[in-house]
Amino acid sequence: MNNTLPVLYSFRRCPYAIRARLALKLAGVALDVREVALRDKPDAMLALSPKGTVPVLQLPDGRVLEQSLDIMRWALDQVDAAPWRMDDATGQALIALNDGAFKQLLDGYKYASPSSAQSAEHARDAAVELFVAPLNRRLAQTQNLLGETPALADLAIVPFIRQFAGVDPDWFLTSPFSAVRRWLDAWTHAQLFVSIMPRLDPWQPGDPPTLL
Repeated sequence: MNNTLPVLYSFRRCPYAIRARLALKLAGVALDVREVALRDKPDAMLALSPKGTVPVLQLPDGRVLEQSLDIMRWALDQVDAAPWRMDDATGQALIALNDGAFKQLLDGYKYASPSSAQSAEHARDAAVELFVAPLNRRLAQTQNLLGETPALADLAIVPFIRQFAGVDPDWFLTSPFSAVRRWLDAWTHAQLFVSIMPRLDPWQPGDPPTLL
């Protein structure tokens, strides 16, 4: 392991890993990113975090952060990131809803079997009522989730809305949620987002560091 850099075990498309990478990049943290093949997880990662899910961040002092929000907090603690603080009650509530009930419905929508279209539509419609439609009403009034200035809630939630939109792109593009589409498009085309989405080969022991 490179002892001078934090090491992030990541997976390009995982929304939890995406939001961790967004915060780390925003904070300007140099780190070694190790892309994980989910069907062949590296022993080095499993030794650090037996739960076997990404992201996992190993710090040079040996500490291991296994939850994406903990990684985001650590990253933003490295800079003067007052506008991105997580102590806003509205932001915390939005993130909790995203990570809880909405994520469950998103999984039901995304992973429904092809033969159970009705089940997928039910999960999609429930996710809309619970989260997407309220976000749209919020974003119809302002550029970002908590106001005109981007906030940590935007970083934490946008990867999950991206995943929701990608399940059925045609439906999403013709849905009435134009404010959510505008917000999602702005974030996913921003240089910050583009810069943390390179396609990497799965990491192998002995590979040189891949800098984010």
